Amino acid sequence: MTHYKLAFIGFGNVGRALARLLLDKQADIQKQYGITYSTVAIATGRHGAAIQPAGIDLEQAITVKDFNALSERPAPTDMLTFIKECGADVLFENSPVSYADGEPALSHLRATLQAGMHASTANKGPVVHGYHELRAIAEQHGVKFFHESTVMDGAPLFSTFRAALPAARLLRFTGILNSTTNLMLSRMENGESFDEAVAYAQSIGIAETDPSGDVDGWDASIKVAALTTVLMDVPFKPQDVDRTGIRAITPEDIAAAKAEGKRWKLLCRAERMPEGVKAKVWPEKVGPETPFYQIDGTTSIVQFETDVLGRLSIIEENPGPHTTAYGLLADFLNAVR
Repeated sequence: MTHYKLAFIGFGNVGRALARLLLDKQADIQKQYGITYSTVAIATGRHGAAIQPAGIDLEQAITVKDFNALSERPAPTDMLTFIKECGADVLFENSPVSYADGEPALSHLRATLQAGMHASTANKGPVVHGYHELRAIAEQHGVKFFHESTVMDGAPLFSTFRAALPAARLLRFTGILNSTTNLMLSRMENGESFDEAVAYAQSIGIAETDPSGDVDGWDASIKVAALTTVLMDVPFKPQDVDRTGIRAITPEDIAAAKAEGKRWKLLCRAERMPEGVKAKVWPEKVGPETPFYQIDGTTSIVQFETDVLGRLSIIEENPGPHTTAYGLLADFLNAVR
């Protein structure tokens, strides 16, 4: 039986969902893999931090308002110091995403790996802005850096290529990677205006107060950049993606597409070309002959084309914090097994 000490940076919806999953799966993981674990440190941006070598009660952590109350001693307020002092074997980094430079998560992950801890993140920024550096640091220190939940929540995209497709060369991928805009377009098909569709997405918590990251294609672009960087092994930034969002699509456009038997979708693509990888995010009318036509609401899809298997599609339905949390849990188990 091997015991691992866990730490969290960020304990919002995803962090709490991961805590519930760790509680629910504890007996199964112990029986199946011979692994036990305890959470020894949690740091948040607004609700304090706790370091407790004897283990933090996750049931209590899910509801607590001030994490300082759970700490054996005053926990460092500086995140880099917290990382050095947390005493964990595995750290989950889930601070807010930065499209511009991946910070502060990139610095958090760098420090985690340098301290000899495995690291898992749902944050796309560090993957896009520092993947090759972080992978090199992890190899140098004999630990793992995984990031399954950065694209399509917990669906097994990166791990499929890492574990199940040895020597496969990814030639191109096409997908619907932003569930917020896909939901909005579905609701506009049912008669809502663009603004009404935005308001609904905000009301259920999947669109921010400022929805530009979704509707202008930035979220989709950073996901394209992450997949390209990791699976094609070509460093790529969101700014390298030819990007057009859905802001200009009108109810009249929706109706015209419906009359043609088609639907508007925000598509994403990256493709190897003789001059290098080309990537774009753009709205397009798709017909029922494509795999994208039936992708409704918050469902996502990505279709990979490789040199050995042809086309391989992965579809994820009803994403949420629980599916993102599963990707983090899978990263943990894949790192330590």
